[in-house]
Amino acid sequence: MATSTTKAPAGEEPPGPPPGKGGESTPRRRGALLHLLDVKGAPYAFVAPFFVVFAAFSFYPLVYTSWISLHQVELATLDVMEWVGFDNYVELWSDERFWNALGNTITIGVISTVPQLLMALGLAHLLNYRMRASLFFRVASLVPYATSVAAAALVFTMIFERDFGMINWALGTVGIDPVDWEADKWPAQVAISTIVIWRWTGYNALLYLAAMQAIPADRYEAASLDGASRWKQFTHVTVPGIRSTIVFTIVLSTIGATQLFGEPLIFGQGPNGVTGGADNQYQTLGLLLYEEGWKNYQMGRSATVAWAMFLLLVLVFVAQRLIKRLRSRTS
Repeated sequence: MATSTTKAPAGEEPPGPPPGKGGESTPRRRGALLHLLDVKGAPYAFVAPFFVVFAAFSFYPLVYTSWISLHQVELATLDVMEWVGFDNYVELWSDERFWNALGNTITIGVISTVPQLLMALGLAHLLNYRMRASLFFRVASLVPYATSVAAAALVFTMIFERDFGMINWALGTVGIDPVDWEADKWPAQVAISTIVIWRWTGYNALLYLAAMQAIPADRYEAASLDGASRWKQFTHVTVPGIRSTIVFTIVLSTIGATQLFGEPLIFGQGPNGVTGGADNQYQTLGLLLYEEGWKNYQMGRSATVAWAMFLLLVLVFVAQRLIKRLRSRTS
C-alpha cells in the first residue's frame, strides 16, 4: 500500500514537530535537569572535598584505632592481630602509669591554661586601645605561635638547665639554691607549662582582640555616661561581650593540653623524654601513647590510650554542656 508524502514548496523548510513532542522537548528536559543539578547538587559538590578528607584522615583512623584497641598487635607485625576484646581497657584501668599520666596531663593543663588565658585577655585588652606601634605588637604576639615547638622547647630547655641555665643563674643572684627543673615533679611541670604559655598566649590574645573589636562602641559610651570606670567597663562590657570566644579558647586549650606531646618529649633531652622523666614525673597521656606503641611495640595498648584520651575529651565537653544548661536554668 502506497503512502502519500507531502513535500514542502521550493525554498521553504519542512515543518517541524509540534511543540512538546520530540524536537525541542529533549533540549528543554536536559536544560531543566542541568538546572536542577546545579541548584540541588552544587552545595553538596562544594562541601564534598571536606567530607572526603575528613573520612580519609579522621573518621577512618578513628574507627581503625578502635578496632586495633580490641586486639593484641605488635608494631613489627601489624597484619597479625589477636582478639582480646576489652582486656586492653581493663589492663589500662589498673595500670598506675595511666593514672599518673592522666594526673600529669590535668595538672600541666591547668597550670598552663589558666595563666595563659588570663594573660591573653589582659594583653588583648591593652591592644584594643589606641596606642603607638599597635600593629607591631600584634604581629609580635604571633611570633611565638609561628615558632616550631622543637625550637621553642630546645631554647627553654637550655633556659631551665640545672647547672648553666638562665633561670637558676637569676635565682642564684638572690641567694636561692639551684632547682633541678627536670628531675623534680612540680618544677618540671612548671617549666613545661611555661613553654606552652609562651607559645599560645599571643595567639589567644589575637582571638580575644578580634572579638573585642566586634563589640559596639555604644556599649562603652553608655557605661562611661553611667560613671563606670575602665575596670568596670572591662568586667561588665568586654568580658560578657566575648564570652563565646572565651569558651572557644578554653575548648581549644583543653584539647591541646590533652594532646600535649612535643614539649615534654624534648624537655626530657633523650630517653627520659619518652617516659616523662626517670620517675614518670611529667609523663602525659601523649607520651604514654608513644611509649606503648613505639617503645614497647604494643600498638593495641597504644590505641587504647588514644581512645581513653578521646573519651576524656568527650566527658569534658559533656560536663561543660551540663554546667551551661544548669546556669541557664538558674538565671
